Amino acid sequence: MSASSTPAAPPAGSGPRRTRLLGGRVGSVEVLALLLIALLLFRGPIADAIATPLLQTWTTVFVSVMVQATPFLVFGVALSAVIAVFVPRSFWAKALPRHPALAVPVASCAGVVLPGCECGSVPIAGSLIRRGVTPAAALAFLLAAPAINPIVLTATAVAFPNNPEMVVARGVASLVVAMIMGWLWLRLGRQDWIRLPHRPELDDLSKARAFWAACRHDIVHAGGFLVLGAMAAATINVLVPESVLQAVADRPVLSVLALAGLAVLLSICSEADAFVAASLSQFSLTARLAFLVVGPMVDLKLISMQAGVFGRRFALRFAPATFVTAVLVAAAAGMVLL
Repeated sequence: MSASSTPAAPPAGSGPRRTRLLGGRVGSVEVLALLLIALLLFRGPIADAIATPLLQTWTTVFVSVMVQATPFLVFGVALSAVIAVFVPRSFWAKALPRHPALAVPVASCAGVVLPGCECGSVPIAGSLIRRGVTPAAALAFLLAAPAINPIVLTATAVAFPNNPEMVVARGVASLVVAMIMGWLWLRLGRQDWIRLPHRPELDDLSKARAFWAACRHDIVHAGGFLVLGAMAAATINVLVPESVLQAVADRPVLSVLALAGLAVLLSICSEADAFVAASLSQFSLTARLAFLVVGPMVDLKLISMQAGVFGRRFALRFAPATFVTAVLVAAAAGMVLL
């Protein structure tokens, strides 16, 4: 081979460095570094902007919601990862009654002793179906576990210290909705609506690595929605005129529907939603109960996750039915218990 046909070697050290700088992806560490630099460069204008009374109020509401909710969120995500990784999937098939109608309430009540956030309950429910658990029981667990577990009920008690009846009403209403939806699936559901799920990303990992992978996944997703929810709560309290909020709050039916719809849009993790609901003090306890019952069962992120795990045919039927059932049961529970 002649010398002219030999490709010229790049300068020493230039090839890999150029590829890494120009072709590499910008990750979360780089984004955080840029944000910190921007804060240092513009700390004066930022400080002046925050000094305005409006933004001070917004910041106070936002920080208070985040500080109260974050410990419950972290603990809930860790427990959800423990259940997903360390509890054998075959345990459920052995623990549940063979008769589907009896398996539904047992699976619903299992959320008390085996808690998990809604981000983790969707893949867990998918795993249960793959292991032979009747879909009605798996779906009842999917709805109940994020809403009636001890972490969520404790967070609700902390958020509503003067209204302990909210804890009872939330637990009862959520349990009733989960059982109704499970029995409705037994009556009306079709197996071909569900596309059996699979989570290959955790299959080849050790239990320790799978645990941390599940924690990282859920904390990123749930934490992001918590931040958005806290921002929305602070914005509502600051920007929406008190007269508008009061006009909606004074109409019982409209207030329940408004907060139920808000729960769908905000998509807050169930370990933290009670603190957002508590900040919406203009609304009645019944309306805020609807917010707490609907949120862990049907919201934008859950609809998306259910469509990805079970298929769009399932999500388009299950989510609207769950929303209507949750609103009706929450309203009834509010009238009786609050």
